[in-house]
Amino acid sequence: MNEVLFALGLTLFAGMATGIGSIIAFTAKRTNYRFLSVATGFSAGVMLYVSFVEIFPESAKALTSRYGDAWGHWVTAAAFFGGMLLMALIDNLIPSAENPHETRSEAETAPLHDPSAPLPDFQSAAYGDQIKHIPGTRDHSRKRAGLLRMGLFTALAITIHNFPEGLATFLAALSEPTLGVAIAVAIALHNIPEGISVSVPIFYATGNRRKAFWYSLLSGLAEPFGAVIAYLAICLLAGGNVLAIPVQVMGILFGGVAGVMVYISLDELLPTSRAYGKGHDSIFGLIAGMMVMALSLLLMK
Repeated sequence: MNEVLFALGLTLFAGMATGIGSIIAFTAKRTNYRFLSVATGFSAGVMLYVSFVEIFPESAKALTSRYGDAWGHWVTAAAFFGGMLLMALIDNLIPSAENPHETRSEAETAPLHDPSAPLPDFQSAAYGDQIKHIPGTRDHSRKRAGLLRMGLFTALAITIHNFPEGLATFLAALSEPTLGVAIAVAIALHNIPEGISVSVPIFYATGNRRKAFWYSLLSGLAEPFGAVIAYLAICLLAGGNVLAIPVQVMGILFGGVAGVMVYISLDELLPTSRAYGKGHDSIFGLIAGMMVMALSLLLMK
């Protein structure tokens, strides 16, 4: 039971980092984009290293022991790309205008700290190109409605994305606590800019900092919710004993988790890191993440 509580605690920690992003948006005088660039690059480095060095081989080991050397590797590859396909399908369901991984610009966050600063124009993002054809779009109430719609869609998008991340963290923590800690830290780092993305438009729409913070925090709680779903599935399959889960099931789950994490790194983290960094910030963060992950795994052996 202690192992389960520890794994649930890790997913809760990772998910609540969206709230940290919201706090940063309202308290920091300026957004440190170089920090976000290095942090997201670091997160990508941790995820990529642990996916290819630890999780994917663990999946292959489990599946080859069950299906033999030839078929085991086929099933491992299918599970890996199945995880990537799952994330691609989730992305396809989310409107691109409400991209949950786009960090807010300096102009968009400036009015949070300087009331004299002009309000940002979120309308094009909230409505797309149709904004030019909607009568009365300059109306204040229509603009606020568009901002609220954008913020809520962003929160929904992040909630959907965070669900499989919670599954990944929980399963990894149950199997190998050190691995779970590394994944939780990586996911927490990339949840910080997501928290900013949710809270900023909701604040402008409602004028309520508390409401913006809670929407941001709730979007991250999808991760512990995903962990609870994983635990209930374990209880259903093996009476709560992770060791009693069929080896092929764990192998497929780990293969899918590796695919999910690689997709997140390549599609979300690295592009964001490169967009907001300077010089080699992105690659430095990536290498640092890999080195820290490698060192932690070596020290625990």
